[in-house]
Amino acid sequence: MIKTIPLWIAGVLLLLQAIQVEIPKPSFVDIENEINPPKEIMAMLKISCYDCHSYQTKMPWYGHIAPFSWSVRNHINKGRNWLNFQEWDGYDEEKKQKIYKGIAETISYSMPMPMYLSFHDEAKLTQKERNRIKKWAQNNIKDENE
Repeated sequence: MIKTIPLWIAGVLLLLQAIQVEIPKPSFVDIENEINPPKEIMAMLKISCYDCHSYQTKMPWYGHIAPFSWSVRNHINKGRNWLNFQEWDGYDEEKKQKIYKGIAETISYSMPMPMYLSFHDEAKLTQKERNRIKKWAQNNIKDENE
């Protein structure tokens, strides 16, 4: 009986591969809608943010293996729902202001997500880079009295 437990576990893991969570992607992405920050900021956003906040997701190897794939795809779907840099011009000014405030608040400590960074060294931002992104976001926040 104990010898069959690993076989059952392997069987369940194999069956789980049949359950895949899709990440919707449009057939056409209008590059005119994409955010257009200074080149330095854009380079940092593409390296550290675009996997979850655009349609340019580079799915990691573990993103194809259930149950890990469910978590990865869920994070990507949530990330895109909150902010998709490739849909920027489709957002109204109120949403853009909310996003700028969110970036300014989260870039210092929680974005990119620590779990993501543990698998993606290339996405790690230095404190100086984080400060640049934060300053850029803050500079785009409009005074509510305007």
